Amino acid sequence: MTSSQDNTPSQLNNPITVLSLWIFALLLLGFTFRNCLEEMVTTWINVEEYGHGFFIPIISAYFIWIRRSELKFAALFKDTLPGLLILLLGLLLFVLGGLATLKTIEQYSFIISLTGIYTMAFGLQGLRIGVIPLLFLIFMVPFPPFILNNLSSKLQLISSWLGVEFIRACNIMVYLEGNVIDLGSYKLQVVDACSGLRYLFPLASLSFLCAYLFKGPIWQKILIFLSSAPLTIFMNSFRIGVIGIMVDNWGTKMAEGFLHDFEGWIIFLFCMALLFLEMWLFSRLSGRKTAFNELVLIPSEWSGSEEKKNPEAVFNKAIFVMLLLLISTASITSFIQEREDIIPERKAFLNFPLHLGKWQGRNDYLTQNYLDGLRLSDYTIINYTSPEAGANVNFYSAYYQSQRKGVSVHSPKGCIPGDGWQITEFGQNALPNIKLEGNPIDVNRAVIQKGTSRQLVYYWFQQRGRSITNEYLVKWYLFYDAIAMNRTDGSLIRLVTSVGEGEDIKLADQRLQLFMKDVVTELPAFIPGKVLAEQNRSSTFN
Repeated sequence: MTSSQDNTPSQLNNPITVLSLWIFALLLLGFTFRNCLEEMVTTWINVEEYGHGFFIPIISAYFIWIRRSELKFAALFKDTLPGLLILLLGLLLFVLGGLATLKTIEQYSFIISLTGIYTMAFGLQGLRIGVIPLLFLIFMVPFPPFILNNLSSKLQLISSWLGVEFIRACNIMVYLEGNVIDLGSYKLQVVDACSGLRYLFPLASLSFLCAYLFKGPIWQKILIFLSSAPLTIFMNSFRIGVIGIMVDNWGTKMAEGFLHDFEGWIIFLFCMALLFLEMWLFSRLSGRKTAFNELVLIPSEWSGSEEKKNPEAVFNKAIFVMLLLLISTASITSFIQEREDIIPERKAFLNFPLHLGKWQGRNDYLTQNYLDGLRLSDYTIINYTSPEAGANVNFYSAYYQSQRKGVSVHSPKGCIPGDGWQITEFGQNALPNIKLEGNPIDVNRAVIQKGTSRQLVYYWFQQRGRSITNEYLVKWYLFYDAIAMNRTDGSLIRLVTSVGEGEDIKLADQRLQLFMKDVVTELPAFIPGKVLAEQNRSSTFN
């Protein structure tokens, strides 16, 4: 026993007291993070892609538990310093995530904070033992919605294309338009539920575990984990192809109900079988003749029959520092949660003028299924015509009064291919002569084509006084402004014009830019900018 421990009151050196303090710290951690954990569990229950989330913490705890005899409580304060730094990082991210009300950041910060407490308890030696099980916890955190939406749309297109290739290989006439498979008599749409994410996330978790337990060189472990994505895409595409063949022969009932779901389970089992086949091939390449049922086994030194000894609980004064940090963070976040979002005043798009300069407009509307997916606060779609311009311009703007809790602007770049359009040109254009609230506008410029039809598309994200073209930069400013302004409102603005057969694309550019000069004068009343933010803040403080 060290001299620092000799000066510790005997009641604190009691193992029951020490363990009680650590258990209290874990409970306090759960209380501090209760809101983001509750939302994560709600996602596990309601979103099929993350139904496996319940098993992740149980598996992680099990792998640490079976190696408990290798763990030793840190005896000296200096041994806890690395864990204290990790805990500070996690709690800082948690406070920032709370200010921005970004649950994903809060959920990842929980894992970091938990890792910090674990490292404070067992030191760096203990972290070497528990690093993989703790890293495995990442798979229980749902992806941010904007990443999930982009990933889903890309997987839909890839799976649709490969699925159609399977159908064509069976000498069946089929036409693919975006993510719609046209079999002539029937049309199948590859929706979000068929993107393959329901297989990808559970299979990625499983392949991570398999790579961890697989006895082989590190490069094989990495390939085993990374192979979950191509396996999922290939097998999901095969499933779509099989459904298309069955529908062509026996009707749309083959793509509905229990049979559709049952096919999904079969495909997932095939993915698992292919994963184990890959591991078996790797073992053969390494010169090992491992039996198929022994590819994934817990090492004997972890799970031997000898009696496992729990680590001896040792008191460390650092536990009081940890409790103080957790209590302070819980108090700060309770104050943060009482903040109210600033919702700027604005005109509703219902009042957007149908007459702009020499342009005359006619309203259009989104169907309910689009509204359910976009979850926007307000929007407008207006088709404008001008005799002088000689063509139509479709104006669309979606406004979100708050982009918290997964509700955010959707990028047209992900939606355009889903409607069957191919992006033949894409880039960014700076328009210094067109200004919104005194600032020049940058736009994304896309030329899209479907068959012989061509269109020119301009779009940008108007976010609290900024014109932004990069959707990931939108997320950064969303995080920053949520903290600095307590505002997360913003909008997408999209302009589309048809390009006539043989028409020079430069004329379409001129048409959209002429229209922009008229429309930007009206936008500030409907899309609040930064100046309005400062006015709102001053009125709030007064």
